[in-house]
Amino acid sequence: MFAVLKREFRSYFQNVIGWLFVAALMALFGLYFYVYNLRQGYPYLYYTLSAITIIFMIAVPILTMRSFAEDRKNKTDQLMLTAPVPVAKVVLGKYLAMLAVFTVDIAVFCVTPLILRAFGTIPMGESYIAILAFWLYGAASIAVGMFISALTESQVIAAVLTFVVLFISYMMQSLTGLISSDGNWLTKILNCLDLYAPFEKFQGGCLDITAILYYVTVIVLFNFFTVQAIQKRRWSISKKTFSLSVFSSSFIVVVFALAVVANLAVDALPTRITSVDCSYSKLYSITKDTKKTMKKLKSDVTIYVLAAEKSKDAQIDSMLERYKDLSGHIRVKYVNPKSKPYFYKDYTDNAPTSNSLIVVSDKRSKVIDYYDIYDYQSNMDYSTYSYNNELKGFDAEGQITSAIQYVTMDANQLPVVYQITGHDEATIGSAFSDVISKSNMTLSSVELLNEESVPKDAAAIIINAPQKDFNKNDAQKVIDYLQKGGKAIIVGMYSETEMPNFASILDTYGVSFTTGPIADNDAQHYYNMGGPLYLLPNVNSSSYTGSLSGGYVYLPISLGINYPQNSTTDDTESTEESTEESKTTYTSLLDTSDDAVAKNNPNSMQDYGYEDGDDKGPFSVGLAVEDKVDDDHTTQLVVFASPYVFSDDASQMTTNNASLFSGVIGNMITDTQSAGSVIPEKEYTLSNLTVNALHAALLGLLVTIILPILLLAGGIVIFMVRRKK
Repeated sequence: MFAVLKREFRSYFQNVIGWLFVAALMALFGLYFYVYNLRQGYPYLYYTLSAITIIFMIAVPILTMRSFAEDRKNKTDQLMLTAPVPVAKVVLGKYLAMLAVFTVDIAVFCVTPLILRAFGTIPMGESYIAILAFWLYGAASIAVGMFISALTESQVIAAVLTFVVLFISYMMQSLTGLISSDGNWLTKILNCLDLYAPFEKFQGGCLDITAILYYVTVIVLFNFFTVQAIQKRRWSISKKTFSLSVFSSSFIVVVFALAVVANLAVDALPTRITSVDCSYSKLYSITKDTKKTMKKLKSDVTIYVLAAEKSKDAQIDSMLERYKDLSGHIRVKYVNPKSKPYFYKDYTDNAPTSNSLIVVSDKRSKVIDYYDIYDYQSNMDYSTYSYNNELKGFDAEGQITSAIQYVTMDANQLPVVYQITGHDEATIGSAFSDVISKSNMTLSSVELLNEESVPKDAAAIIINAPQKDFNKNDAQKVIDYLQKGGKAIIVGMYSETEMPNFASILDTYGVSFTTGPIADNDAQHYYNMGGPLYLLPNVNSSSYTGSLSGGYVYLPISLGINYPQNSTTDDTESTEESTEESKTTYTSLLDTSDDAVAKNNPNSMQDYGYEDGDDKGPFSVGLAVEDKVDDDHTTQLVVFASPYVFSDDASQMTTNNASLFSGVIGNMITDTQSAGSVIPEKEYTLSNLTVNALHAALLGLLVTIILPILLLAGGIVIFMVRRKK
């Protein structure tokens, strides 16, 4: 076998065919590599490799057409047919030689992620998973082409037939769609011939064992078919001489059946076994919170996917398979909108987007729109003065887990959070209202002027940076609510107008704000583009901040927060002070550095350093207050002093502000009511690479033009020299 491999591999590079194959594949890869990765700055190699898979329809026939057809035409195959050498070794040697030629390009592709690392963050796992998928796809295509070459003595016919077969395979999804949009037994059989569909399973860095087994099965089967095709001719020459390992129809059927059974068996295994998440953001991994939710699930839940199964979203489908593995109560059904266009009307009045989900139990239902699963951010393209939608996040787990919790909860388990209005309060950003929605809470507004008290069904209240003072009665309503064990998030802001009634709410618990905003003079604790007033405080460990994934919280134009015994405390990392009489505990969630000052006269300040009249830090800029009312009730008050802490601007700077909000609201409500767990959105895309025009042009020129031309020229020179000899 190794002698055949060595001879065949050398022969490909002793004429133009091997050089042409390597050069053509390299040139096409280089073109898309330049456009996608260097010019547009995409850090994902899958985009490039996916775009060039069509090259297999042209390059593979060129590579494989001579493998057996040439030997048959020149009658040199007679030596193989009559020699006492196992045909399987000859076939395997020829196949490995062609695979080695193809792998020359793959080796070059493996270097490109290392080059891209010089220009930004690269998902290395996803990149090499994509290269592996491309290599397997090519290896399977070569096996198909070699088998076709073994059926004819004409290289042209072998090349044309290989092209036709690979083209039909590439277009199989479209062809089966013409037969049946919903799918039937015939389309399922035909889809087994689709070589491209398994390649898509590797998208996003998912190492799919079923796809790997499929490609390995195709490679093994077509190598086996090639052996059997040659054995049939060999048997017909001298069936007296050769009696073992000869062509056998029943043997082919048995091997084919074993391959089908192996694939079905692996496909039946749980997704957690057959799919390994190698993505940069762990897009396909299930968090512990979801696993706990699924373990407790007692009710049957059906998830309807509004799409034909053949046009399903691969990533959403992969996530749904994981839910099915976690609980036998989960069922997934695909509903084709073309055949059932009004199916959604039983659950909602507005038609959801294609590939949206409808989660249904015997209690209620919830619609998850496709565009709630994929988070798109609109960015201005100043070259065209138009907005482009950029995919930023993947929130399938967060939305699905929330929906399952919602449809299985009892009615008394659905909390209501009230936002106090009527005092020009700041608007809560969409990312933060989404946290409340995903927690299966309802966010409602209430004007205390029209109420006798805070509504009795309030699980918590939010007072978000009022610009006008409360009247005395409204302030007292909030105080009464808190003293009975209420929960509140209160956000203050810098204002030249005094608001004594609003201040009285915090003063009940000994909390107040500094007169002026905080300027932190430690460069590690503020946003450089904004300056010392745009704080990036220390995040202290607590039950409220446990959901933060590291990084920073963004607090622009924040006041400091004063609380009892603050001035006597030297520990600024996590301050907790309690008083036996009041049974009140103060926990600083966010702290400035020691270099922070409160600019109490901001209109006349000369710089951000300490000046007369200022207060010296460190300061708390996020504070939790817990006051034990009785054995069953504890007041929880969380205070911030930046009007932008829960704004859209903050959520665009960092996702940690939303995580902080999620931790705070979840810690308040889950102690007394069964609010849902909030699974944070997963980052879908990394930031684009920064490749300057010169480097992009040079690298693109090297991979697209220079290397292919040198390879092709070298092949032509070697071929001409050998012809002269």
